[in-house]
Amino acid sequence: MSSPATLAQSSPADETIYDLLIVGGGINGAGIARDAAGRGLSVLLVEKEDLAQHTSSASTKLIHGGLRYLEYGEFRLVREALIERERLLAMAPHIIWPLSFVLPQVNSPRPAWLVRLGLFLYDNLGGRKVLPATRTIPRLDHDVRGNGLKSGAVKAFVYSDCWVEDSRLVALNAMDASARGADIRTRTQLVGARRDGGTWTATVTDDLGAREVQARILVNAAGPWVGDVIGRVPDARSERGVRLIKGSHIVLPRLYEGDHAFLLQNPDKRVVFAIPYQGEYTLVGTTDEAWKETPGAASISAEETSYLLETVRRYFTRPVSQADLVWSYAGIRPLYDDRASSASAVTRDYVLDLDAEDGAAPMLNIFGGKITTYRKLAEHAMEKLAAFLPTDKGAWTAGATLPGGDMPGGDFERFLASLTDTYAQLPPRLLRRLARAYGTRASKILDGATDPSSLGRNFGGDLYAAEVDYLADHEWARSGRDILFRRSKLGLHLGGEVEAQLDAYLSAR
Repeated sequence: MSSPATLAQSSPADETIYDLLIVGGGINGAGIARDAAGRGLSVLLVEKEDLAQHTSSASTKLIHGGLRYLEYGEFRLVREALIERERLLAMAPHIIWPLSFVLPQVNSPRPAWLVRLGLFLYDNLGGRKVLPATRTIPRLDHDVRGNGLKSGAVKAFVYSDCWVEDSRLVALNAMDASARGADIRTRTQLVGARRDGGTWTATVTDDLGAREVQARILVNAAGPWVGDVIGRVPDARSERGVRLIKGSHIVLPRLYEGDHAFLLQNPDKRVVFAIPYQGEYTLVGTTDEAWKETPGAASISAEETSYLLETVRRYFTRPVSQADLVWSYAGIRPLYDDRASSASAVTRDYVLDLDAEDGAAPMLNIFGGKITTYRKLAEHAMEKLAAFLPTDKGAWTAGATLPGGDMPGGDFERFLASLTDTYAQLPPRLLRRLARAYGTRASKILDGATDPSSLGRNFGGDLYAAEVDYLADHEWARSGRDILFRRSKLGLHLGGEVEAQLDAYLSAR
């Protein structure tokens, strides 16, 4: 695995002409790096900040087909996403698990028959094998899943999708890519690139300075910065465009009991999710707001906050106000610009734009995409580039588990029981969290621990030095925020002083 050392340090790979130079350490870049490395290709991935620092850690945390996309006729996308849903569940059962969604037929701008028809299609488009089919609740007020709602005696539907720890999915793909030979470099930015005949010469920079690297193919997986990367290549040709849409979420104290989520229909025909989060909270989102500024860090607006709080008040009995907000986050979605009239209607499909005219070194620009379809996007990217690659190895990722996902039968609870038997002297809550985050690799952190003190310094809660060291050594964590809000969500439970302590600890390493 590539270490978090800087690119400016010399290594045997310094004189390499890479097969692929990938720009962007979000889910698409990490997924393509993994797929390419698994085919025996040499890969360099550069990410100017941390893995999943922006869009890929700011999602609604769902692996789903996108029920509402059926309304816009996105049948190909929904079918592909539904097929991927169960594939990804099998690949990473520690960070992906089934989640049931209650859809109350109240405040609905759509008639019940139309909703049920959409759910019938949703059940059958993707060849569902594992997740249960849609059920109907005749009266939600007579069902435990209606607790906490104002809805009263209304019909509701219950369907299934999956939850995902989104930023961990990125880290696991990067880890697997690295284990297969890819060079993953965070805090490393593309300054510019030029074609030198059949190869690329790119200038990249990190905290030790700038240097040049060479590659046969340049893959632009920079998400919201896809246009910025195109602008750094003097003769790049692309007629495609990206439409930036901000999506925001709020986190509130738990609104209802139960492990199910809600899909809430609003009078404006938009939908909002309410999802159990981190045991103590409810995650509410998302919004769709056009982003007119240059790409960068995003935050929720007052209007978005009001919209989400009003949705909560419309459906739930618990009073909420802005003072109840525990946390909020926002991300910029780099959607393919299909000229749709509204932000909600913009396609969530992806477009792969290949620039390789007249025998020039190829450049692949990626527009759009969503977490659920990242693996298939990577596969399609490799198909696009096949004619330029020095290998005829085919697709391989569909049945290959991600790091930590190789538990017998994909049975998380059975794996957790085994881990608990092995480390019976450690707190069950700690073991469950580590099992969920790292799967079978939790043993690399625990490493024969006989009690909590065996795990080293305690930073607060159940975060110990053994885990921090693992994240620094194997997952490119370089700051307290990397650990508290991307490799985990422990930042919601620990005080702000812990981030400063982690920064100091990591700096000392």
